[in-house]
Amino acid sequence: MGEEGEDVKPKLNISVEHEGQTCTVLVKHNTPFKKIFDAAEKRFSKEPGTFKFFFEGKRLQPTETPQDHEMQDGDAIDAHLQQLGGGSC
Repeated sequence: MGEEGEDVKPKLNISVEHEGQTCTVLVKHNTPFKKIFDAAEKRFSKEPGTFKFFFEGKRLQPTETPQDHEMQDGDAIDAHLQQLGGGSC
């Protein structure tokens, strides 16, 4: 009988956290983060491009995938609001 490889789980539950709120997205290892970003912005009722997303302190790019960052089932992405230019008072 053959042993099961590590790639048996085809999907990951990735949660996105923002100011105490969480949304969880079920994705494949090779799903571009853009799909996760879009789902999170919709769930948090924000316009596209509103957030910057981070995993373990590293900024995530829309074209990257969970596999690129060796993410595991249950990992969390942090969503931070974009800081818009600082005007003088």
